Amino acid sequence: QAQLVESGGGLVQAGDSLRLSCAAAGRTFSRYAVAWFRQGPGKEREFVAAISRGGGGIAYEDSVKGRFTISRDRAKDTVNLQMNSLKPDDTSVYHCAAKDWGSDFIGTTKEWYDVWGQGTQVTVSS
Repeated sequence: QAQLVESGGGLVQAGDSLRLSCAAAGRTFSRYAVAWFRQGPGKEREFVAAISRGGGGIAYEDSVKGRFTISRDRAKDTVNLQMNSLKPDDTSVYHCAAKDWGSDFIGTTKEWYDVWGQGTQVTVSS
């Protein structure tokens, strides 16, 4: 059962950009650490980026550093993932995940998160 909703995926060419957004149903992200994971065909779900409850802690998977930016929009209560310079290897279903945590800490493993969205497809052609 999806408790988070992702949007913004699509079909693009290598070098293009997309912005993904994650919103919570019946929740506020102000109390949650939030992360993005992705899962390609036949692959395991892997960590992409995360932002802490307070926004001061940010982590990225090495392959997306310098290209992807995770941020919180407090006014809209969303967490966004700006993806620039997209590569074919970025093709995946991107999932948003969250966890209620009492400190400015972020996990980088899927096991740490307990609230998930259904995912949004990102396809990069080249």
